[in-house]
Amino acid sequence: MEQLIKKLTEAYGPSGREEQIREVIREEISDLADEIRVDYLGNLIALKKGTASGKKKPIMLAAHMDEIGLMITHIEEKGFLRFTGVGGIAPSRLTGARMILPSGRKGLIYHEPLKDSSKLTLEKMYLDIGVETEEEAREFVTIGDIAVADEPFIVLGNRFLAKALDDRIGCAILILVLQQMEKTSRDLYFVFTSQEEVGLRGARTSAFGIDPGLGLAVDVTMAGDTPEVKKMDVKLGAGAAIKVKDSSLITSPLIRDKMIEIAENEKIPYQLEVLPRGGTDAGGISLTREGVLAGCVSIPCRYVHSPGEMVDRRDVEGAVKLLEKMLQQDLEFPG
Repeated sequence: MEQLIKKLTEAYGPSGREEQIREVIREEISDLADEIRVDYLGNLIALKKGTASGKKKPIMLAAHMDEIGLMITHIEEKGFLRFTGVGGIAPSRLTGARMILPSGRKGLIYHEPLKDSSKLTLEKMYLDIGVETEEEAREFVTIGDIAVADEPFIVLGNRFLAKALDDRIGCAILILVLQQMEKTSRDLYFVFTSQEEVGLRGARTSAFGIDPGLGLAVDVTMAGDTPEVKKMDVKLGAGAAIKVKDSSLITSPLIRDKMIEIAENEKIPYQLEVLPRGGTDAGGISLTREGVLAGCVSIPCRYVHSPGEMVDRRDVEGAVKLLEKMLQQDLEFPG
C-alpha cells in the first residue's frame, strides 16, 4: 500500500494537466480491467465487466486524479513568478512551500512585506525559482504553466503525510479495490476523474457517458480532531466516513443506510460525515442526465489543500473493505 500511495502522491498532475498522473495510474491497472480508455476531458475510465454485463445499469466508482496548483500569470524583471490559484488555495498555507514546475525547476513561495498578515493574498505572493532575470526564468517556465507542491511521501506510524492526498488516496483505494475485486453481476466502472478541483468537471462528463445506476465517489474530508479547529465529528483513525451531506450532495438514505448496514454487519469501523462546505465527484455524478443515485466514502484528512496533508492507514483499509463488501452484494436500485 505504501509504495502505491507514494507513487501516486509524488506524481505531477494539477487540474487540466493530469497526463503524468494518468499514465502512472494506467500502468497500475493495465492488467486489471477488461477495457481502459481516456475521454475528451482526460478522465481515465476502466471497465470491469460483470456477469450480467449490459443487462443492468453499471456502478461507477470515482476518485479524482487532479491536485491543486498555482498557474503562472507573469514573470517579473528579476525572475520572480506571479500566479493565480488552480483550485481552492488559502494564501496562509503557502508561505515557505516548496513547489515544482512542469520543467522540473523547483522554487519557494514567499510574499511581499506586510504590516498585517491578515491582508495576505495570492496577489502579494511570488514564486522564487533562484534566477536573476526574466530571460533566465523563461528558460524554465512559460505563462500558463502550473506549479504544484514538491513534498515527499512520509510514513508516520499509522499516518501518511504527503502532498496531493486529496485525492490520490482515493485513487489508491480504487486501485486496491480493483486488484481484489471478484466478479459482480453489474459492470463496474473505475473512473479516475479530471478537473474535480475546479468544478467536478470530469465526474459530470464521464457519468453522462457511462449512465450509471449508482455512483460512488471516494475522496477526502475535513477532520475535526486538531487543536481549536471548527467542531466536526470526524477524526483520523476512527474509520472511513460515510457521507451524509456536503455542499454538492445530500446522500440518498437508500445509499447511506446500505453502507451503514454493510459496515455494521462486517464490523467495519465507520463515521458519519456532515461537511459544512465543499463537494466531491458524487455531487457531479448525482446531477447527470435525469439524476443518479450517488454516495461517497470519505477519508478523514488533516490540513486539506495545503502542501502537506495527513490521513490514517486504518481509515484507508476500512474504505477498501467497505467498498469491496458493497460491490460483492447484488445491489438493487432503480435501473
